[in-house]
Amino acid sequence: MKLTSYSNFALRSLQLAALKAPNRIRVDDVVRVHGLARPHIVKIVHELGRAGYLETTRGRGGGFRLAKPAEDIVIGDVIRLTEGPLDVVECFNPEKNTCPLIGICKLSQAIQKATRAFMAVLDDLTLADIAANRAELLNRIAPIDEGIVAPMRKAR
Repeated sequence: MKLTSYSNFALRSLQLAALKAPNRIRVDDVVRVHGLARPHIVKIVHELGRAGYLETTRGRGGGFRLAKPAEDIVIGDVIRLTEGPLDVVECFNPEKNTCPLIGICKLSQAIQKATRAFMAVLDDLTLADIAANRAELLNRIAPIDEGIVAPMRKAR
């Protein structure tokens, strides 16, 4: 099983927001801490905001923060958002399937079972879980983190 870098970046953005909660952070903070491309993070933050995971503020003093408690953000749900259907093999998608073994293939059945098990683990994991070792994570990013937290401003 391999997730896209888009999913990884989305989880890293959420994780950093959880570490800095309730403060607002900026896209550039994520870019600096994780060495990621800014255009990708902008797109990800926008999508996470539209999905209700992040509260975003544009303009001077803008940024983003969690829109709900980290305990309420299920990693499996984020992966479903960022990955879409997990069609690990062609026959998982009935619209694109050309395999004549559909319905009788033991390999396909095993891969489907493995995919369900993979997602079950992620469904049992929250953003709070992946940010639980807060002190260690913050200590690791501390050299990069100088001035990362943007001051909170009331929304107008």
